[in-house]
Amino acid sequence: MTADAPAPDAATSFDVIVLGGGAVGENVAQYATEGTDLTAAIVEGGLLGGECSYYACMPSKALLRPLAVADAAAHLPGISTPEVDRPALLARRDDWVSHYSDAGQVSWAEGAGLQVVRGHGRLVGEREIEVDGADGRAPRRLVAERAVVLATGSVPVIPAELRELAPWTSRDATGVVEVPEELVIVGGGVVAVEAATWMAALGSRVTMLARGDALLRGLEPFAGRHVLEALRGLGVDVRLGASVVGGVREGARETGLGRVHGGRVQLEVESDGRRDTLEADEVLVATGRHPRLDDVGLESVGLSPEDVTGGRTLPDWLHAVGDASGEAPLTHWGKYRARVIGQRILAAATGEAAEPVPDQVPVPQVVFTDPQVAAVGLTEADAREAGHRVITAQVPFGGAAGSALLRDDVTGTAQIVVDLETRTLVGATFVGPEASELLHAATIAIVGAVPVHVLRHAVPSYPAASELWLRLLEELPRALRAG
Repeated sequence: MTADAPAPDAATSFDVIVLGGGAVGENVAQYATEGTDLTAAIVEGGLLGGECSYYACMPSKALLRPLAVADAAAHLPGISTPEVDRPALLARRDDWVSHYSDAGQVSWAEGAGLQVVRGHGRLVGEREIEVDGADGRAPRRLVAERAVVLATGSVPVIPAELRELAPWTSRDATGVVEVPEELVIVGGGVVAVEAATWMAALGSRVTMLARGDALLRGLEPFAGRHVLEALRGLGVDVRLGASVVGGVREGARETGLGRVHGGRVQLEVESDGRRDTLEADEVLVATGRHPRLDDVGLESVGLSPEDVTGGRTLPDWLHAVGDASGEAPLTHWGKYRARVIGQRILAAATGEAAEPVPDQVPVPQVVFTDPQVAAVGLTEADAREAGHRVITAQVPFGGAAGSALLRDDVTGTAQIVVDLETRTLVGATFVGPEASELLHAATIAIVGAVPVHVLRHAVPSYPAASELWLRLLEELPRALRAG
């Protein structure tokens, strides 16, 4: 149950204390105690369930999925195109975030035997946590008998040029209440391209300012090109090589989640050596996030945030997981690492063997634009830089009957990256409608180190989009396919 505060000088002991009650924190607490009499507390000052449940993954996908269905209908003769119903779309989002109530998450935690402690927690010594009092309660002290886990997530990076403008962050974009007529999005990564998709559908005239020469840098170059073309097709004004160097705004202030934060914004934008002024009703900053480690008391145990994210060996009682670890800032990756770390904590406490971890565990990712981008493992460039001798196979996404049937004008690209020495996949990227549904097969192939000549015997159904696997394998040299 949710903990009530005891006397201020009293300390409550748990086997495991997790700072941060997002999906990652919940997972590590569950796996560290399941099936045992070990105790765990989750310390959370906000909504239990964290960023993903209320402000990121769930609301963004709740907004994007109906738009993808509408877009598919627009490209399929024989069906009329649905129209966007703004109030209904936002109401769907509200349902998926439980109207910003964490009662259901708390109920789950209680059912799993986890204790929720409300307030902001920080280290004050080895295995010792102080929790700021919530709702006017006195601070309280907790002691971890076995482990403390930092699962405090991340916070958005706001460039100095924009901090005084009270800009939107990704929370405002997913929690949009007042749709700005004109919106500037600063950034060219995943948050930027997904938000541009739903904000344009909601009626905003969107301008995107990407500092680099491409969108979605870090993925295969063709992924960014496909998404760029799609966004421009939606009417988004995408400007590459553009940087914000200054800005002003009258009445800049916090007005509430998803509401316009003041008067008109004037941005000074530099591009191709020229400076221009760009005006809008709102500006969304999507320039990345950094681990939230500055306010968790690391200094009390002689550590810095850089020690946690830089690979330094931490004390055996201290762990970091999810965004706070500096690893891939993706919910599914954080939850995977939470399962691994949680089981290791349990094994150390009970004497059972730690579960083995495969040598290769690649990070999968999906960008839910239209077309979708689904990628796992290394890009061709990253594989070569890492020293692999590789060959790639690439086909149009509509190169199989099943994928071509998804729409009558399918665009996109599928590619696999194969290591010539091991003859196994080290990376795969799919860009096209419903591309995410093809990704897990690639993840399994990499984790299982399945040689490509064996993959040829995994028979895809006809006519299904999975036939793209056959097309890709057929593009490899015959000698490689023969084993």
